[in-house]
Amino acid sequence: MLLRVNTAYTDEGSFQDNGFGKSFVFSPSLLYKLNDRLSLQLDAELYRGRNITPTIFFFPYGLTVSSLGASRADQLPIDYRRSFFSDDLSQQSANTNYYGQLSYTISDKWSTQTNVTMTNSYSDGPGPYFYILNHDSISRNDQFTANSRDRMIEIQQNLNGEFYIGSLKNRAVAGLDYFNHVSNQLFSGGTLDTIASHGNIPTYRDFNRISLQKLYATKGVDFYYPVDLTTNTYSAYGSDLVNLTDQLMVMAALRVDHFVNKGNYDVTTGTYSGGYKQTALSPKFGLVYQPVQDHLSLFANYQNGFTNKTGADYLGRAFRPEKAWQAEAGVKADLFRSRLTATLSVYDIRVGNIVRAYVPAVPDPSLPAFPQIQDGTQRSRGVEAEVIANPLNGLNVVAGFSYNDSRYEKADADVEGRRPNTAMSPYTANWWISYRLPAGTLTGLGLGFGGNYASDNKILNSVSQGVFILPAYTVVNASVFYEYARWRFTIKSDNLADKKYWTGYTTMNPQKLRSVAAGVSLKF
Repeated sequence: MLLRVNTAYTDEGSFQDNGFGKSFVFSPSLLYKLNDRLSLQLDAELYRGRNITPTIFFFPYGLTVSSLGASRADQLPIDYRRSFFSDDLSQQSANTNYYGQLSYTISDKWSTQTNVTMTNSYSDGPGPYFYILNHDSISRNDQFTANSRDRMIEIQQNLNGEFYIGSLKNRAVAGLDYFNHVSNQLFSGGTLDTIASHGNIPTYRDFNRISLQKLYATKGVDFYYPVDLTTNTYSAYGSDLVNLTDQLMVMAALRVDHFVNKGNYDVTTGTYSGGYKQTALSPKFGLVYQPVQDHLSLFANYQNGFTNKTGADYLGRAFRPEKAWQAEAGVKADLFRSRLTATLSVYDIRVGNIVRAYVPAVPDPSLPAFPQIQDGTQRSRGVEAEVIANPLNGLNVVAGFSYNDSRYEKADADVEGRRPNTAMSPYTANWWISYRLPAGTLTGLGLGFGGNYASDNKILNSVSQGVFILPAYTVVNASVFYEYARWRFTIKSDNLADKKYWTGYTTMNPQKLRSVAAGVSLKF
């Protein structure tokens, strides 16, 4: 019987005038080997936290970039170091996750695994956010959760085996999966006020818990969005990896999912509405060829995936699952006795059955208020590369690069042919170089240096609104560490140049300025 326990407590401030995050994590793991064939592993992750949502700026529907007078985040006169909210607008959150795995060895070729996972999430409290408005102003808003809970349970049974058909070696996996999701969440909120985005703001401190309580007591909430639903997914799958030769392997897999959504639950009537069922197949094929065995591999794969969709199109036909098809090919090298490993891959992803707005050629009063059609398509193509090198004892280099070209192919005229505003930066890169003295009186002393790069990110990109960009950025980090016996001491600085930069997913989110952290580790 083996037991491992990890625990951590975090208390973090903010680079802005307000904001904090406190969390506690307790994560035990127990492995019990009942005999040579049967073992049981139990894991738990218990998280408790209280924090304020980091500052997030949205763009209201219909706002045009031309009316803002700025097309880039660094051109907007928004005070970077101001949070625009009070420190008492914190939210309480919790996650309780349990994992169990029962493994049984049938023979030296066959084994089974039974996996059980249970996840419970909880949130309660305000969530401040902002809208960017014209005339150098912003609106201050709240989206709170009230005793919201989300639970997921998954049970999976796998059979793993190795066998021969003639001289061909097969490695197979077959399994069944059951996934249950129960959501009892409430999202609600309202708008407090409109203030200047910089300079003198007399009501700056008014975005606090007392003001929100007064707002909801006098005006009520602006929106009320409950999410009470129950879904079940029943799946079966199988895959087989075949060695045609010692250097050539092929793989084929198939998964079938039957999705059952009971619909949204109305607490006032005690009934469900809007339920539906969908079944979809997902095939996968793969190929690996090693021209130099264990050192150089060429690979290719093709797979299909889907996302369940609810609702009906403008003719009343139920939506089908949204589907995606991905083809990928690449090369992986392991050279110089593993001192250099590198991977290069290219991919092409096509998405179909995308739901979009339907605009009839001639106005038709018989259509629904917001008619939709399910014929949209989207395509993403790209390249990913990674290099891990250890050219000298003590010297380690890790570097990565990716490029993604994503665009709507068949879509609303407002965005057709454009990059989606959820596609993030097309170019990204990361690197980290570290050196640890392998010998001498200062053995264990090391330095690390690296960073991240992201190109321009178009978070608004349409004919009607225009193009708004989060500028490209390069963030540089560094560390100094010293290892002695069972001890490790570390000092690390992130965003060494104290650079202002933004990330976002259709939003504008200011990121941390320079920070310094010190750490001490003891192994026993």
